[in-house]
Amino acid sequence: MSTDDAKFGEYGGQFVPESLMPAIEELTDAYERYVIENEDGFTDEFRRRLADFGGRPLPLQHAESLSERYDTEVYLKREDLLHGGAHKLNNALGQVLLAKYMGKERIIAETGAGQHGTATAMAAAHLDMPCEIYMGKTDIRRQRPNVFRMKINGAEITPVTTGRGTLKEAISETMRDWATTVENTHYVIGSVVGPAPFPRMVRDFQAVISEEAREQVQEKAGRLPDAVLACAGGGSNTMGTFHHFVDDDGAERSSAEQSSGQGPRDRVGLYAVEAGGSSLQVDEEEGVAPNSASLSTGEEGVLHGARTKLLQDSNGQIMESHSVSAGLDYAGVGPELAHLVDEGRVDAVNVDDDSALEAFHRLSQDEGVIPALETAHAFGYLEEHHDELGDLVVVNVSGRGDKDLETVLEETEKRDLDVAPDMSVLREAAGSGGDL
Repeated sequence: MSTDDAKFGEYGGQFVPESLMPAIEELTDAYERYVIENEDGFTDEFRRRLADFGGRPLPLQHAESLSERYDTEVYLKREDLLHGGAHKLNNALGQVLLAKYMGKERIIAETGAGQHGTATAMAAAHLDMPCEIYMGKTDIRRQRPNVFRMKINGAEITPVTTGRGTLKEAISETMRDWATTVENTHYVIGSVVGPAPFPRMVRDFQAVISEEAREQVQEKAGRLPDAVLACAGGGSNTMGTFHHFVDDDGAERSSAEQSSGQGPRDRVGLYAVEAGGSSLQVDEEEGVAPNSASLSTGEEGVLHGARTKLLQDSNGQIMESHSVSAGLDYAGVGPELAHLVDEGRVDAVNVDDDSALEAFHRLSQDEGVIPALETAHAFGYLEEHHDELGDLVVVNVSGRGDKDLETVLEETEKRDLDVAPDMSVLREAAGSGGDL
């Protein structure tokens, strides 16, 4: 991989210690041979396992109730139906299979919301490889169901107690492990972050999302969408959802459509919806950003081996991020996504915790689809800006919300949300000591 291939404009690169460069070079060579060139039929086997083990292809569902509510045709790309309950298996299965082809004997990974850890544990069990997952203490507490699922699949869980005990610290600890075990270990990084070739490789494994969605929306709606929405933390589901739409200019308008202002837009709009948290204001004295909106508010810097947009103070110190959703609680973002925002191809937008929680309840009640809290951010933006997005919108349902039910109950009770259901039956049962 050339220096140019390792970067996206000013972003990306390989900012790693010398001890890791042999592993990076080995991985780069394997990525180019197996993933790009399909040596030894790697890509064929990957696609077969995605179908047989993962359950692909996944449907593009017309959201009838939301379409009526917003007077806009809304389609849901149902990544929540992938084995494991989120888009994460696309990448985890690809990387664990690649590690097998490389002759590695051990898998390590980080996780925030637990979905990547679960997917990696499942893929490792499927391919008969031992697996260790690093997870922050805070995320272990708020994502207990996924901790249980990882353990059930045979993974070892190592709690990370440094800092706030969230995704940033988990990545750092996993990289420390990899630096001392590179000969027999592969690090299955969970997003389009880190040193090259990880951002491109993870994007390529996740690009099956947009590959399917682009074909499906044309079959169902007869044209490309006006807008595509995906939540954005590190950016793996975002880049997977956007990749095959990046170069699309959309269908040509007829003269009648041009004069009326109706019909498809000149270009498919791509909206990366970040976690606005409780505020976009930063408290430099406390070193805290009460959000995870690095694309919207961040500055250029280096984190976890790559130059990208980061939440940092005036001295360049990484700030603590915040989001009601564990999977978006990260102080950085993938370098390619940062580049696409700088180029004007992707719009970086955000919604706050309250909007995400409201959208969680609304999608659940209107469509019978319980989304992950990460996913709910995209639907929060749809609720607030649907009249600006055009007549045809695709939203990626990046994961299901089973893992978030305890958090949603706790956070909803702190707020006065009109759309939230009455959950008093739970409090009454808990108070009486009875079982539901």
